[in-house]
Amino acid sequence: MSDEARLDRSVTLHFMGDPGRANFHRILGWMCDELSRRTGPFTRVAIWNGLGFVDNVREVGRGQKDLAIATPASFVAMALDGRGPYAGESFPNLRAIASMPQNDRLVLAVDASLGVRTFAQIRDKRVPLRIATATNDGINHIGLAAHALLAAAGLSDATLAEWGGGFAPGDWYPQALASFRSGAANAIMQEAIMTPPWQTMANEHDMAFISFDDQVLDAVEHEWGWPRGTLPAGYFKGLEAPFQTLDFSDFLVFVREDMPEDLAYVLARLMVETRGDIEARYRHIPPERSPLSYPIEPRRMAATPIPLHPGAVRYYASQGLLPS
Repeated sequence: MSDEARLDRSVTLHFMGDPGRANFHRILGWMCDELSRRTGPFTRVAIWNGLGFVDNVREVGRGQKDLAIATPASFVAMALDGRGPYAGESFPNLRAIASMPQNDRLVLAVDASLGVRTFAQIRDKRVPLRIATATNDGINHIGLAAHALLAAAGLSDATLAEWGGGFAPGDWYPQALASFRSGAANAIMQEAIMTPPWQTMANEHDMAFISFDDQVLDAVEHEWGWPRGTLPAGYFKGLEAPFQTLDFSDFLVFVREDMPEDLAYVLARLMVETRGDIEARYRHIPPERSPLSYPIEPRRMAATPIPLHPGAVRYYASQGLLPS
């Protein structure tokens, strides 16, 4: 990278990632290393643990952290105008550096022995669902989305076996899968569907994947701004036709608008121009099963659900990566 991609001063920054050993910390470690090579000799970067949801957004918005990652990327837009968990405390000054690609969905699956394949059947047969999902605690995007979708589908009275509260941060995911596999829950609603635990569970158990109706997805998109996504037939064992649900894709790297313009420029540039280094850490995994999608396309990095920081705009524009 040229001298233009360097700073002639040292910086001290605070990043916020995941509970400590997952993809956010891996991405932030890569960024920390690359930034330290391109700034003064006394640069120090701390990486704080978080959940990667509302907590990370608030920490940056309140000025307590300089940069964070959250998923799904589209959910961060709620903070700009104070929707949902940000009611009463909006953060219109949030700005994006890049979007890191991850092809994910929030999936509802039920034990096939229940004999239901649609929400209409669940309602008509009055099937009592014990859904293993994350807690709707005002922080966790999974719990927030699961409850909003189920309410829009007319299942607000369904029994929810909620996992997360009472467990160490990040443990809602393995606890939810374990509860379904043991029979404690007869349904599961989770993301990270490309990971081995999800695939193993689908291979070992007969599951029915419940597609959300258009009106349900229209309702949450109108109220929350959440986009829909599809899964192709064959993605899971027993998934015989494509079905639609909530898109839970991408990791958003974001800062505040008051970050110095030259620093934001360097962050965007190093992410694009050294992306092969972070890709290499995932290339042992088939791309359709990788928690970070690859190859990472710069145009997709520049396509963020919140406005880009002016420094990031300057870099992406110089490379012709912004829409004309």
